[in-house]
Amino acid sequence: MDSVKDFQSSLSINKMIQEKKQKGRGLSVLVEKAVPVLLFLTAFISVLTTLGIVFTLLFETITFFTKVSFLEYFTSKEWFPFSDVNPSYGILPLISGTLMVAIIAMIVAVPIGLGAAIYLSEYASDKVRRTVKPILEVLAGVPTIVYGFFALTFVTPMLQKVIPNLSIFNALSPGIVVGIMIIPMIASLSEDAMSSVPNAMREGALALGATKFEVTMKVVIPAALSGIMSSFVLGISRAIGETMIVTVAGGSNPVLAFDVTQSIQTMTAYIVQVSQGDSGYGTTIYYSIYAVGMTLFVFTLLMNLLAQYISRRFREEY
Repeated sequence: MDSVKDFQSSLSINKMIQEKKQKGRGLSVLVEKAVPVLLFLTAFISVLTTLGIVFTLLFETITFFTKVSFLEYFTSKEWFPFSDVNPSYGILPLISGTLMVAIIAMIVAVPIGLGAAIYLSEYASDKVRRTVKPILEVLAGVPTIVYGFFALTFVTPMLQKVIPNLSIFNALSPGIVVGIMIIPMIASLSEDAMSSVPNAMREGALALGATKFEVTMKVVIPAALSGIMSSFVLGISRAIGETMIVTVAGGSNPVLAFDVTQSIQTMTAYIVQVSQGDSGYGTTIYYSIYAVGMTLFVFTLLMNLLAQYISRRFREEY
């Protein structure tokens, strides 16, 4: 009798297990079907948003070029859209101001960011790396408006002690601060690229008699060159697209000159200026912000494509 009861109990337990499996299998099948759909929707929304931005810029830019000559936009050396007598829409002054700030930023960010990446990857202990890297990346979390006022109220007065003729609004101060802002990007991406180099390559070079510095310069950096160069290009792209720092500390004087001590205006700063309500909807000035935005979009797109090309062209396979 006991054996019969045990057999019936085991059948009952097996039946309960099978029922739970059936319920779980039904839920699992539902999840398996729903997850791909949700992931597709998220990807589709991302693509749709990008297309919406591009088409908005494109259509409004076309409207702008029905009012302003395409040749004037790219060849004129004057940008005076608010002039009542003879407004001029030559983008070159804005491009020169943008590139000036980006070049100064890279002069600051590349050596510091690459040096920090080399130290964290090759020389720092695990404890130091776990401490220093998060502190370094805190710079990326500082709001850019804070960087802007830091450039205007702290960096510029310090530079004026060294350069007496430095204007309160200038290209040098925001360029330096934009460089400080993108240091974490260059340092982090470069450090990740160097850390991905196999230790066997380092050990082999050390076994052949190379010093630590020689291993870093002749083995690790060449092997991680694609990632390092990509970080530089992405840093330039970030500097070109920076808005608040150059708006606060750079000024609003669009001139085609390469004097870092004088006030300038970048493409992003002009967009902010017009967006504050200085022009009415449907005016040529209003449509000009879309033309400038499209120009800026092309610049950053080319930088990102260049970064991808460099990454593929010089990538090392291990």
